[in-house]
This record gives sequence, structure tokens and C-alpha cells, in this order.
Amino acid sequence: MISEDYRSMLNGKSVIRQLSEYATARGAEIGYENVFDYSLGNPSVPVPESFTDAMIRLLTEEDPVKLHGYSQSQGIPAVRQAHADYLNRRFDMGYEAEHLFMTTGAAGAIAHAVRAVTAPGDEVITFAPFFPEYIQYVGRTGAVLKIVPADTRTFQIDMDALRDAFSEKTSAVLINSPNNPSGAMYTEETLTALAALMSGMQDRYGHEIFLISDEPYREIVFDGQTAPYPAHFYDNTLTCYSYSKSLSIPGERIGYVAVNPRAKDADIISVMCGQISRGIGHNCPPSIIQLAVSEVLGDTADLSVYETNMNILYNELLALGFEVTRPGGTFYIMPRALETDSIAFCNKAKKYDLILVPADSFGAPGFFRMAYCTDTDKVERSLDALRRFVRDNY
Repeated sequence: MISEDYRSMLNGKSVIRQLSEYATARGAEIGYENVFDYSLGNPSVPVPESFTDAMIRLLTEEDPVKLHGYSQSQGIPAVRQAHADYLNRRFDMGYEAEHLFMTTGAAGAIAHAVRAVTAPGDEVITFAPFFPEYIQYVGRTGAVLKIVPADTRTFQIDMDALRDAFSEKTSAVLINSPNNPSGAMYTEETLTALAALMSGMQDRYGHEIFLISDEPYREIVFDGQTAPYPAHFYDNTLTCYSYSKSLSIPGERIGYVAVNPRAKDADIISVMCGQISRGIGHNCPPSIIQLAVSEVLGDTADLSVYETNMNILYNELLALGFEVTRPGGTFYIMPRALETDSIAFCNKAKKYDLILVPADSFGAPGFFRMAYCTDTDKVERSLDALRRFVRDNY
């Protein structure tokens, strides 16, 4: 007998994937260049040459047995040390290799981090709008995801609502900054207040409450800003990172968990993650990709196109009368729809070959998300369709 649990998931397929598949099918009919697909957050810029060069060097110069062999369950020791050294130079943290655990992207990092600091029945708090897969990442551990409503004015954290969400069962708070889907970036003031509140709740309930910080968009920030590093503000922080966006290598599935050296049990959490892998079949990302990223730490793809695209869309959306908060980073923007029902709004947009994602599944009904990781020329050509859509319907 097959699993009825997973069979039931077939009826809850990702709205983003459904719309992406629709866009692909529509593109086969009229040419994909004529479909203005803002559905899927798939990086649209090439990898940096330094990463390609590193891969070529590894393939041509390194011992193939070593290159393609198993790594230790926590990752290749030299790779972990390189990451610790880089993060210390950049963020002044005091990491050692023992605080790093290499993963298959941010998804793998979160899967391990949640299991490391929760037991079945514990509560993990997150904030709307949030990446819908958090429901699976947390729920499949036996923990419960508790969602704090969005502050739709600024998309910063509503501290009063967060305070009300804490309970004796709270074991972790899961944040994502810069944020998918809103593009908002938490300020130093927000992170300072969050740390103070979490510290107070640890004292109140007499046990550690970990901050799990999901940071795959850390390098995509706008207006010359730098994303604050949450682990600076709160000791019990597990940082989850992915190179999918910064290096434009989502298909390579590479990331890490970095355990704040000041966290409770910091010396064993990475080792624990290695044991967690035994239960979820993770068993390390590919050795060659671990080695390649360790040679280009600090490098990124040319991410400037995302800010260019954001400014084009932000200015046009404002001109058309949309209510929209200017993103601080990522390659997403999340305006309020021009009617209460954002699903109906996005369905109407499809008639203009505009593929927009209703934000209901992100915990923000009445809003929609646009993933503008596409060519700037296509963004500019989409504006006419957007204007016609708004003119004809609203």
C-alpha cells in the first residue's frame, strides 16, 4: 500500500509550479518570449567565470578518486574551514570548522536546522509572508509551524503579535531576510528588537529558543545597502545559506548551516546534523561542488540586473496605482492586488499573458508576487501588457 499521507500532497501542488507549467505550455503556443512569466524564482544571470574556472581546474588537475569520492557527513573539512574563515572575515563571528555543516542548498539547511532544535510537538514561529515550503520543512519534522500575521505596511516584524505567539512549546523562530516573497529586508532595529524579545522569552520559559535564519538572498540587496547578519544580534542562531542565488547555481544544490559559536551546544550541533542526515537520506552534497564554492567565497554572479528590473517594475506599478512596498533585496516584488480576491486578479492577468502569483499561499491574501529574474528587455516589454490589463479591468 502506498503512503496516503504523500498521496494527499498531490492535491496540494505548489501554485508557483502550476503557473510556471502553464507559462511553459502557453509559450509553446505563442513563443515563450511573448509570455511575461513572473512565476518562478529561477536565477536568470550566468555563473561568475571564477566558478566555471574552479570547476575546470578541479576536473583537469585534481585526483578524480578524491574529487568524486564521499566526503565526511558534515562536509569536506577544508571546505568547512574555508567557510569559517570567510564568514569570520566578513562578519567577525569566531566560527571554527566544527560550526559548519554543508547541505544541499537552503532547503537542506533548514531541514537539518529544524530537526536539530525541535522535538515533535514543538512550535516554530515564522512570519507572513513566508515561503510556502516552510509548511513542509517544519511539519515533516513533527514540529508545528505557527504563523504570525504580516505587517503589510512595512513587512518588518510585528513585535506585539510575535510576543503573543510565544508559548512554552516554542523552540525556534524562523526568519527569511531579505524576504521571499515581499523583498523586504529586516533592519538592524528590527533584529535588535527581535533578539531582545527572544532573550526575554528564553528567560521566561527556562529553555533555549533558537533563531533559524534563512538567508539565500543575502547578496541581492539594493540601494547600496548591506543585509544585517542576524547571528550578530542573537547568540542562539543557526544561519542557513544557499549559493543558488548569489552564484546562480540552483541546480547544484549547495549551501550550509553555520552555528553561532556562542549558541548553546554550538560544539555538537553540526555533528548532530550529520546524524540527522542518516534519518532523512541527505548524505552530503557533491564533493566537487563543495570544493568549487570554497574556491570562490565572496564572489557573486552579476546581480545588478535584479535591481534594474525592480526599479522598472516598482515605478510602473506606482504609476498604475498599485500599493507596493519597495523591496530592499531579492528578485521579488509583492504589490497589493487591485481587487480583494488576488486569485481572481491573477487569473484575469493570464488573459494578457502576464503570469502573476497570488500571495494567498504565502500568507498574504490580497497581494501577488512577481519574480523579476528575467531579461530586462522582457520586463520592459511586459509593461504594455500590464497597462492594458489594468486599463481594461480596473
